[in-house]
Amino acid sequence: MIARSRAPLRIGLAGGGTDVAPYCDEFGGRVLNATIDRYAYASVSPGDDRTCSFRMLDGDCQETHCCEQAIDLSGPLLLLKGVYARICRDFLGGEQPPVRVRTFSDAPPGSGLGSSSTMVVALVQAFSEYFSLPLGEYEVAHLAYEIERNDLSLAGGKQDQYAAAFGGFNFMEFYKDDRVIVNPLRIKESVWAELEASLVLYFTGVSRSSAAIIEEQTRNVASRQQASIDAMHRLKAEAFTMKEALLLGKLDAFASTLQAGWEAKKGMASGITNPDIDRTEDLAKKNGALATKVSGAGGGGFMLFMCPPENRLELIRALSDGPGQVMEFHFSHRGAMSWRAQ
Repeated sequence: MIARSRAPLRIGLAGGGTDVAPYCDEFGGRVLNATIDRYAYASVSPGDDRTCSFRMLDGDCQETHCCEQAIDLSGPLLLLKGVYARICRDFLGGEQPPVRVRTFSDAPPGSGLGSSSTMVVALVQAFSEYFSLPLGEYEVAHLAYEIERNDLSLAGGKQDQYAAAFGGFNFMEFYKDDRVIVNPLRIKESVWAELEASLVLYFTGVSRSSAAIIEEQTRNVASRQQASIDAMHRLKAEAFTMKEALLLGKLDAFASTLQAGWEAKKGMASGITNPDIDRTEDLAKKNGALATKVSGAGGGGFMLFMCPPENRLELIRALSDGPGQVMEFHFSHRGAMSWRAQ
């Protein structure tokens, strides 16, 4: 039996960064995001003898470990090994059964679409299917968050795990003691379609580690740098404004909120923008873009542009002349899912 899973990647629309401690613990965070039809995939199947095999198919990395020894949680496959170790500890009484774990993703790490956290959710979902664990969306997301932030000491927030687990458009609230409330938004079908026709997702060609930006953001809040805290307050307010704009179908307000959020985000930490990002933003605005946003922590990865649908092809042609690549997408209704294959 093979347990397979997939979890959707997400686009951060407003409030990104306010889900990172210590800001969300002290002030409360608010994030609005939406999942898209690009996924992280994982599979778990029986291993050979007393060995565990971990392989990242799109990175062509593979490791084999003896099940009777502790798994080394380091290297390029730390996400795969970290999920396995935590599942064994929490649900199997510390026993490490032989398994084969395989993964691949529609987006590279450092893309700004939450790909690393989404992969952890996909892995948790696959192991849950394989071992028949009774985990709901909140449990899957919280466990994925704990594995990344506590077990593996990876810097970051909470929104990616919950977006991948739940799917769709969600307004999320983050509080101290890891309390999270996910509010699904019922977006009118016409608004959904108009928004898809108005957005362009562009990969800059540069993957980046978000850790340095997130760590600086964390230091800025902890050291009471008021400019950074004020920027995060504005981002949180934009999440409320964008939620209202979406629910009411006011996409002109959505565009202005998207741009305002990007301007506020630049004040959170250095490295969020750079000359290449600025040049791409200028090019997009000259070719019909009304608003720009860098998805994720910033510094590279994917950029999101909004334009009138009649200007979309013009914008795509202009961006296609650059070093990056436009990625077509549609919004996804469904969160992480799993199934069994023979």
